[in-house]
Amino acid sequence: MLLAQNITLHRSGKEIFKDINISLGDGKIIILKGKNGSGKTSLLKTILNILEPSSGLIYWKGKLIYKNINDYYNNLTYIADKTTSLRQLTLYENIKIWRKIFLSNVSYDQIKNILSILKLDNYLNQKINTLSLGETKKFELLRLIIENKKFWVLDEPFTNLDFESIKIIEQTFLDHVNNNGFIIFSSHQKPDIKNVEEIILDKL
Repeated sequence: MLLAQNITLHRSGKEIFKDINISLGDGKIIILKGKNGSGKTSLLKTILNILEPSSGLIYWKGKLIYKNINDYYNNLTYIADKTTSLRQLTLYENIKIWRKIFLSNVSYDQIKNILSILKLDNYLNQKINTLSLGETKKFELLRLIIENKKFWVLDEPFTNLDFESIKIIEQTFLDHVNNNGFIIFSSHQKPDIKNVEEIILDKL
């Protein structure tokens, strides 16, 4: 459903990446690998239509992305590498905002169950700025379930997570693609998931 053909990006006279081809649809996971500064985040932002490629074309459902942008964003969840939660609000208050913004039909009971699995259920009335980096990361990933979109884009989703949490997120990825979702994400580490396609942006 997403097709990128020979996309190249230059910024401030510097080539960030060149001639990248991506074909991503139901049941598929792509991982972007590379060192810091290799262009992983820039490539994700280009796919998200935040950055415009210097050359090449990106299609969504067979149409140029900018001609189909509303449908594109309605089917997409983006989890950045930085916190997007409102840090002065509690977990519960952030969840209320997310459910309202995304018109989520995921119930509070379902959300509480997920929070329990992530070992965040006892923090529901705490402010985001009291959480550790790992706890904040896990909470950010809760949006994947609340938004319930088909296409997931994630920037370094495993950063600051412990082994148990990584395994939970890996299983969440598998469940999503087994339900015909698809995912592209950047990471320094390869998850323990079979049949993940790699795009390497520099020589490791």
